[in-house]
This record gives sequence, C-alpha cells and structure tokens, in this order.
Amino acid sequence: MRRLLLMVMAGLLAAAVPLPDYAVVRPGVAMVFPRDHGAHPDFRTEWWYVTGWLRGADGRQRGFQITFFRTRPAVDPANPSAFAARQVMFAHAAVSDPATGHLRHDQRIARTGFGLAGARVGDMDVRIDDWSLVRHADGRMTARVQGRDFALDLRLTPGQPVLLQGRGGYSQKGPDPREASHYYSLPQLAVGGTLRLAGQAQRVTGTAWLDREWSSTLLNPRAVGWDWLGLNMADGGALTLFRVRDAAGGAVWAGGSWRDAAGRLTSLAPADVQFQPGRLWRSPRTGARYPVAPLIAVLLDGRWRRFTVAPLFDDQELDSRSGGGPVYWEGAVTVPGGRGYLEMTGYQAALKL
Repeated sequence: MRRLLLMVMAGLLAAAVPLPDYAVVRPGVAMVFPRDHGAHPDFRTEWWYVTGWLRGADGRQRGFQITFFRTRPAVDPANPSAFAARQVMFAHAAVSDPATGHLRHDQRIARTGFGLAGARVGDMDVRIDDWSLVRHADGRMTARVQGRDFALDLRLTPGQPVLLQGRGGYSQKGPDPREASHYYSLPQLAVGGTLRLAGQAQRVTGTAWLDREWSSTLLNPRAVGWDWLGLNMADGGALTLFRVRDAAGGAVWAGGSWRDAAGRLTSLAPADVQFQPGRLWRSPRTGARYPVAPLIAVLLDGRWRRFTVAPLFDDQELDSRSGGGPVYWEGAVTVPGGRGYLEMTGYQAALKL
C-alpha cells in the first residue's frame, strides 16, 4: 500500500504542468520475475521497503527499516534539459534501539542520473549516493546504508517464494477499484551482516520482510491515514494487515493476507480485518497520540483470531518534516508467536496529498 513519504513528496514535486500519462494498475496483470523486482518508471510512485529484527553480538534485539522510493513528478516530457527531474529517488533508514529509546534515522534525496541515484529496470538495483539495495543472481540481496550515527551492511536471503498480495499482486486500497497498487512481499528473509552504532561495529543476524509496490493513484478522498502490519511468524507463516482510516477512525478499506507455514495463501477482505486502538502513547515532541499496542482480529477459516501488538518500545515516531515529509510512527513490534513492523500514519495530522 505504501509508502507515505513517496506519495507526499510526489505531490510536493508536482508543478503547474499537465500530469504525465502514468501507467495504470489493472487486475489480471501477471507478475514476472526477476523483471518485477526492478523499477517501473512509467508508474507515478514505487517503493522497495525492508523491515526486520536484528540480534547483535551483545545479545540485544533491535529493529531496522530501509526504504527506497522512486517517483515520476509532473515534468514536461518535451523539456530538453538534462537537469529536468524526470525521476526522483528518496530513501529513509532507521534503527529502533531500546538503549536510546528513540529511532536513529537518516534520509537521502536525489534526481536520477549524473551518477547520483538510479533504479534499474529488469531487476532490483536501487541506489542513492552510497546507499543501495541490490538483488544478485542467486536471489540474495544486499543492503548498505551509511547514516549520521549508524550504518547497516546486510545480506538478505529468501527462504520462501514471493507472496503476491491481493488478487495475484493486484491490491485494492479503497472502494474504487482504481485505488490500487501492484504489490508483492518477500517475508521470512534471513539476515546477516554488520550494524554500526556510535562508531562500534558488531555482527548481527535476524529476520526481515521486503515489500514492493508501484502505483499511479493516491488515497481515497475520505482517507486521513492508515495502519499497516507485517509479521514474520515463528512457525514460518506470514501475516499482512492494513486498514485505510477516515476522520472518525473507521475503515475506508482494509485487507491483507495470511500465508501459513505450509505455504497456503489466504487473501483477506475488508470484513476479515479489525483494528482496535488499545493502549495509546503520546509523543512529547509532536503531541500525536498513537495506538502503539493495537488489538487485532483476523477472520481465518471461519474463526476470529485475536491478538495484541506490543512495541519494542513506545517512541518509534519518525519526523521527516525537515525533508518535506510527514510525521508517522514506524517500529518493531511483537505478537504471540511472531514479530515484525507496524506503520501508522495520519495521527499527528490528517494526511494531505
């Protein structure tokens, strides 16, 4: 469904020129790999989104997030200038470290070309300066990020096949079928590599989740934000849940997927997913109140399964306003028998696209 920053920045970059003839998301379009690991430059927005948990040599558990965005802004295609921003790249990375009690975060932005940034068509190879996410011929991926006070150099190894979200990768995000994205995930990635904090490097291992989406549409006009949850279960299963919220906190749309340990995939309809706020945490910086421990209910095989989400720690708010983005909460969480990441948007202010 995501990502928030890209959609916001796509709007900020739009100038007073006619919108390009963006490609349209349609049901029934088969995904082809490795091609669809790569960029889709004819669409308006796109993201490569990795979240996961790491255990260091010190025994501590930490979360991490690495996200690359590509956007095609409203630039006159007849503009002959080599400096015209026909494609723009953004990247965010963060480490959730309970020892600090808040996120370590950094970001990058650059137009494509000139050796500064790019997103390869045909396979996964996205870069901004010295940040990169690359898929190799054996299917393994490498992610490298150099932040102000942290660095990640990770190997991500798939242990399961691609999970096509929605109907064969067509994922509806609103009551209008045109409000949709092409969407797949790679859950249960085995992680190894190096994490550097405060100048000290250590070896880490863990598990991660890759989300890939591309689309040319924005949110339903009634939407003010959304909640998204991706969980790697201890038995090898994978659970994806999302809801798009209106101003009253109701669901404009909802959905997700459940792939069990045997590989059986269930696509979840709006009526199959329920979010209740649970415990709230108030940010001392922005005043936003986030439901950091929501109560979740999922209808599977005719039976409601209920659980409470627990954050690694409460203050996993990310304020990207200095780079033109929004304020949102994105952090490492657990449930009984699983762990993953929760993203919550539109709580500090209604999302304006």
